[in-house]
Parts: sequence; structure tokens; C-alpha cells
Amino acid sequence: MRIAFLYIAEAYQCYHGAAIALELARRTGWTIVNHYNDPETPHHLRRIAEAWGGPVLEERPLHKSLLTQGLQRIKRLGMFKDMVMRDNIAELNGYDAIFAVENTAAALRRLGATHPRLIYSPHGFGDRARGFIPRIATFDLVLLAGRKTAARMLSEGLIREGGYALTGSVKLDTAAHIARASALPFDTVRPTVLYNAHKEPKLTSWHRFVEPMLAGFAADPAMNLIVAPHVKLFRRRSEELRQRWRARSTANVLVDPGSDRSVDMSYAAASDIYAGDVSSQVYEFLAVPRPCVFLNAHGIDWRDDPSFAHWHLGDVVDDPANLMAAIHAAPERHALYRERQETMAAASLGDTSPGAAARAAEAVIAFMKGQGRT
Repeated sequence: MRIAFLYIAEAYQCYHGAAIALELARRTGWTIVNHYNDPETPHHLRRIAEAWGGPVLEERPLHKSLLTQGLQRIKRLGMFKDMVMRDNIAELNGYDAIFAVENTAAALRRLGATHPRLIYSPHGFGDRARGFIPRIATFDLVLLAGRKTAARMLSEGLIREGGYALTGSVKLDTAAHIARASALPFDTVRPTVLYNAHKEPKLTSWHRFVEPMLAGFAADPAMNLIVAPHVKLFRRRSEELRQRWRARSTANVLVDPGSDRSVDMSYAAASDIYAGDVSSQVYEFLAVPRPCVFLNAHGIDWRDDPSFAHWHLGDVVDDPANLMAAIHAAPERHALYRERQETMAAASLGDTSPGAAARAAEAVIAFMKGQGRT
């Protein structure tokens, strides 16, 4: 049985799928090949493999036509995923299955991948509508962390009985193997706040809140601050700009525009309070219920919008002038939200016992056997 693990987007997505590939490769008769678009991907694949104790898997950079290469050099334009998939469709069509952690891989059917079964494991478990779009129905098997996402996908006709499995969070499983939370650079032990801004322009709190937050922590060194936005916020920016942001770190402030720690849950594990907007990483943080503060930078009417269900898990701040007061009040007010946090985290993350990657691998094996592909 030959399965292509397709990393069509940025390298951070490895943490949602690579461990499944490793678990499958340990089974007799399963050949796994990692195909990647982002040249940073091998570093993360090998890092995860080392944490897992192997095995070493074959890695292949996706072929790119001269046109695709030229367009990708203009970083701000994106990864040109459809073009890359089209450039590789003949090779990918030779596999028994293609595993992806991004739903853009549904385009493989349209592009000509008629032979392989398409398997999808979302790289998050958030509430936003973009995680529940029609093309998900293209996939033959969908692996989900918890019942919350499954219930919504079933109700919207995106998955069907026999075509999905609940496994728990593979990223949590991967983070537990890597366990780098002890590597934070603060000299003094203080309560630590994680600021995790999203990259979506119409939703991110970054442009309105980051400067007031930095000023607030400069004036009040009683707490540590980790500024770790979604890695895609700086992905298409120059190294010079990223370095300017790193240079704003101080004794109690760490600014990280994109490192290994930004993607392996080190910061979530090490923090006491979460401040953010719409990233599903809040549920990773809430694997252990803790205080949260949400930042509404765009005046969104969110209370009855299911895409903002997680904003009911902490106080919501509309005005940066109220930010520091909300952060200071968050521990005392946590009791108001703890029970709801526990309920929603359980529904989102599913089974948090060790072995999510192994459960996902077994689900793939069972599905492929049912398809007569073994």
C-alpha cells in the first residue's frame, strides 16, 4: 500500500499529519512518501521523526514548472497550490491514497487524480465557517479530532457515515513527544501571557492591539509576554522585518515572528493566560483550562455567530485601552468560564489520551481495507 503525504502549504502543517505517516510506516506493507511544497518542510518532518524515534521516510520536493517557480518567488502572492498540484498530478495519481492536512487538496480530483483515495485531516478544530466548505465532501475519508467538528460537518453534508473517524488531536500527540516547553528564555518566573494573533486581515487583532500590548507590558513588568502570531502573518515578509520584531524582545517580552516554538505548542504549554482573536490554537491552549481574553479589533457582532463560539470562553475586549485591565482580571474571572471551556475543549479536541496518531493510522488502515486496497 503506497500513500503520499502531501504538504501543499506551509511547513507548520507537518505537526498535524507527519506523526500519522510515521505510525503507518511502522506497519508491514505500507510505503509512505512525503511530498512537499515549502522548502522548510523537511526540517520539521525530521524533527517530528526524531521525536517519534523514526522511521526515516522518503521525502520528495514537489516538481514545479518554470512558471510556477517564477510565481512562487514573489512571496506575497502565495504558494500557488493548484499549479503545484497540477505539475505533479501524474505522479500523485499513481498512489493508492493521498493524505492531506489542507482542504485545498480536494482540487486533486478536478486536476485528474482519479485513482487514489483522498484522505483529509484538518489542521485545526476551530469554529470559523471557512473550515466547513463544500469541497470537503470531495474527500473519501476525513479524520477529525472531536465530535464538535464531526457534528457540524455531518449536518452540512460534508462527511458521511463510514467516511470519517474521530481520533483526538494529532498535534497534541506530536507536541507531547517534542515537549519543548522548558526552553523559554525568561530569567524570572512570572505569570506568562501568550498573544496569538491570527493572520486573516479582516479578523486579526495584530494591527490594532500589538503596540498597546507591548507598551502595557513595558510599563508593567510583573508578567511575561510571549508575542507569537500565526506563522503566516510574517511568512511572506522579509527576514529584515522579522528581525526588527525579534529585536523588540525585552527581559519580560519575547517576540517570535516564526520559529519552531511557534508551531509545536511550546508557548501554549508554557503560558498562563491566552490573548488572541480567531485562531483555533485557543483550543490547544485549553487542553488545560486557563484564562482567556479575546480581542475584537473590527467591531464584529459575534455573540450569536457560531464562527466566534470560542469568544464565549473569556472576556472580549473591543478597545485597546481596556486590554491590560482585562488581562489582569482574567485569572479572577476564570471561574466564570472554566466549565464552558472544559466542555468546548472536550468537544473540539476529542480523545486527549496518548496515541492520537496511532488511532488515525488505524482508521486509515481500516478504511483502505474496506476499499479493497490492501
